[in-house]
Amino acid sequence: MDICSSTIHELATAYRNGDTDPVAATETFLERIERINPSLNAYIRITADTALARAKEAKKRLVNNDATTLTGIPLGIKDLMCTRGITTTCGSKILEHFVPPYNATVIERLAGQGAVMLGKTNMDEFAMGSSTESSYFGPTRNPHNTDYIPGGSSGGSAAAVAADLCCAALGSDTGGSIRQPASYTGIVGLKPTYGLVSRYGLVAFASSLDQIGPMTKDVRDAAILFSAIAGHDKRDSTSLEVDIPDYTEFLDRGVQGLRVGVPKEYFGEGLDEEVEGRVMEMVKTLEGGGAKIIDVSIPRTEHALAAYYIIAPSEASSNLARYDGVRYGFRDTRPKDSLIDMFRRSRSGGFGPEVKRRIMLGTYALSAGYYDAYYKKALQVRRLLSDDLEAAFAKVDVIACPAAPTPAYKIGEKLEDPLSMYLGDVYTVTANLAGIPGMSVPAGLNSQGLPIGVQLLAKPLGEEHIFRSAYYLEQNRPHHTPKPSL
Repeated sequence: MDICSSTIHELATAYRNGDTDPVAATETFLERIERINPSLNAYIRITADTALARAKEAKKRLVNNDATTLTGIPLGIKDLMCTRGITTTCGSKILEHFVPPYNATVIERLAGQGAVMLGKTNMDEFAMGSSTESSYFGPTRNPHNTDYIPGGSSGGSAAAVAADLCCAALGSDTGGSIRQPASYTGIVGLKPTYGLVSRYGLVAFASSLDQIGPMTKDVRDAAILFSAIAGHDKRDSTSLEVDIPDYTEFLDRGVQGLRVGVPKEYFGEGLDEEVEGRVMEMVKTLEGGGAKIIDVSIPRTEHALAAYYIIAPSEASSNLARYDGVRYGFRDTRPKDSLIDMFRRSRSGGFGPEVKRRIMLGTYALSAGYYDAYYKKALQVRRLLSDDLEAAFAKVDVIACPAAPTPAYKIGEKLEDPLSMYLGDVYTVTANLAGIPGMSVPAGLNSQGLPIGVQLLAKPLGEEHIFRSAYYLEQNRPHHTPKPSL
């Protein structure tokens, strides 16, 4: 069997059948990473020794019939989730040598299931970016064409999954950072309902928007991984106390009778024709399966991006105030001037341009005299957007729309025009502002061989409907997304 191209459920079956074991599988992935990663830069750090030790433990669990589906499964972890004893950089110079003394809750839960972490994946610095070009450790490249970006900020996780450098990965989504790179690399990416997955141990970008989620090769794997990491955590005050079902049980229920909304605001100016074509083909596929297609409207969509780029930088400017050269990471130690100068030099030298830009935007929006005009106004827009979505979901179970207005663009193409890059988040930020779940599912390639994704949205805690429709699309879609040639 081709171990590296296997999904989670295929590899778990192979373990049970004795076709391979976790140690052999981990060694095979590590060999592929050593060969392929230099051309993609999907991983910042490879944790080979730890991975092999975990793989040996997993092998024992399998022998003792103490295994779960995730036991011995090699995974990649975005480098903003704290891992005890293993450097967690957030893609930033300021945390280049930061070694957390504890594990994030999601890491603990995966370890409890016997999963194997292969390494920490690359990302935009502090998850600020849409291309994985702002990482201090260099850009990640798209496995389908290395001249192109993989999306961001979870571009390292997306590239690692698409290039078979792991079975699956965890990413984080603040404004689309799981769904957009999933769309650009032809994989499945789920942003869960806010509060369903603990943020304890996730280095914060914008605390009211951040959410951890799975990035996988197929929809079944997304359900398996999500079922493992979701659930209440008393260490996260925003964690929801709800029962977590086995999401794989929803996959085979089909879409007969499902109400699918198509929002007119998502199909206007700026949407690439080929993206629109692929998304509408997927909508017709759902209709062919017995779903009812309904036109809906989310009238305040045009204000979502502006509200997001006030709220997210405001929260970021507050969260990143802790990085002053005293308590964490990089410190400029030149013996000069005062303590304040040391703060200034450490932050100036430790943060990259995009992070500095957002800190300044956020600080300005929160400053006296401008708070009411910008931050308070953005929060009001956020409330109105949630009202729009609530009205739409009174009529439909799922909304189908593009995940991004265009396929991936070339590395460097938008670096000098950050506003243009921000516009690429236009179809994803609404879900974060409203706290609803969303998933990107592969919908085929464009004429240049670059992947396109369709996005499925549901009301809060409506992941069941997303998994039903996504799995049906995966089984019946008119265009497949072939694996990249590497």
